[in-house]
Amino acid sequence: MNTITTNNIDTICAIATANGIGSIAIIRLSGNDALEIALKLTKKETLTPRYATLSNIYDKQNDLIDESIVIYFKAPFSFTAEDVVEIQCHGGFIVAQAILKSCLLYGARLAEAGEFSKRAFFNGRIDLSEAEAIAQLIEAKSEDAAKILAAQIKGSLKEYIESVRDEIIHILAYSEVSIDYAEEDLPEDLIQQIKDKLQTLSKSLEKTLNVSKSREGLMQGFRVAIVGKPNVGKSSLLNSLLSYERAIVSDIAGTTRDTIEESVKIGTHLIRMIDTAGIREANDEIERIGIERSLEAIEQSDIVVALFDNSREVDEEDEQIISLIKRHSKDKKVIYVKNKIDLKSKFLHDKIKFDLELNSKSEVNELIEVLKIYMDTTNSSDEIMLISHRQISAVENTIKNIEEAYEPLDDQELEIFSFHLNVAVKEMASITRPYENDEMLDKMFGSFCLGK
Repeated sequence: MNTITTNNIDTICAIATANGIGSIAIIRLSGNDALEIALKLTKKETLTPRYATLSNIYDKQNDLIDESIVIYFKAPFSFTAEDVVEIQCHGGFIVAQAILKSCLLYGARLAEAGEFSKRAFFNGRIDLSEAEAIAQLIEAKSEDAAKILAAQIKGSLKEYIESVRDEIIHILAYSEVSIDYAEEDLPEDLIQQIKDKLQTLSKSLEKTLNVSKSREGLMQGFRVAIVGKPNVGKSSLLNSLLSYERAIVSDIAGTTRDTIEESVKIGTHLIRMIDTAGIREANDEIERIGIERSLEAIEQSDIVVALFDNSREVDEEDEQIISLIKRHSKDKKVIYVKNKIDLKSKFLHDKIKFDLELNSKSEVNELIEVLKIYMDTTNSSDEIMLISHRQISAVENTIKNIEEAYEPLDDQELEIFSFHLNVAVKEMASITRPYENDEMLDKMFGSFCLGK
């Protein structure tokens, strides 16, 4: 990978902590002049690398701003692989902004969004998969997701992707040798060897892809849709889960005319609860739009809580709900709940096996426990996981090109076969780092004793 040279790198600065009142704020400098600017701010002659130094911070008029901790990271032993200085000052908007302003006056410029990580990438400190993991770790929706992302920052996904890339490059080398050299110099079962390697790769990638898709809610935050016909207690259930009156509760059918979304923490997971409009034949245009959004919520959710009224007999609307759930919730976890069990039971249906029976106005602990268990078991696998749509798309395209390579391989049209493998390598490389054709040549000449 190409790296940025250390000559003439402008120095960037930014406040690295969130806005607001806090005990500490951090201002970060990175670039050729980071140390020089820090020395001007502290009025010191030198700073010892990787030592925390308590120092006064002064502005350009020599007025005291704050007493802070200053840490100097000498290139290349820093996050960006450049000279980096971090100033840990007292938290709050005014002090941090005053130090940042002084950095700018001494010649630094304000960093763009993500520019520190971008420099780390271009300087070879991290690859794209590690950069994405850093970005997602900041917004992790569960402790399990944070653990996965922490492992990826340390290179777990990178190692897997590199192993797949290397295997494809090895296979590509076989193909290139077949094109460039006489057949008598090659093993007789070469085509079958290539097929076996491709099949093993495809199975591994398919497994990774399926695991990643099934655990997507773990990374993005689980979306839980509460669905049912009007007046079954959906809004009451949402209010009980949130522990406050978020949704209007009324005996009038159609009170909830749009989806209502709120976040709630269950166990170690931050999830998005969605109260949907009651699904039935709409009486007006607004209600019809609300019902359409309810169906969209089912399709976009990870978990569907299907609510039915224990106190009412099964009717055509219930049958419609059951049919719609089956149609719109394929490959999703559906929890069937019988509500209002404190009332006389009238709901009988031989096609539904209820997971829970409860009163949504007073007792929802059983549902919380079922949700918690499901979300916890979603992370029971130690398989490598793709963490973004970009990564998933790259693996899908890799599998597609491997599959399309079989036919030209059977026909021994090796130029077309090699084309598909080159695309596959580039797709996998896009997850971590660019692929260079010299790698294939190194594999080719390193793997075979050609005597040429």
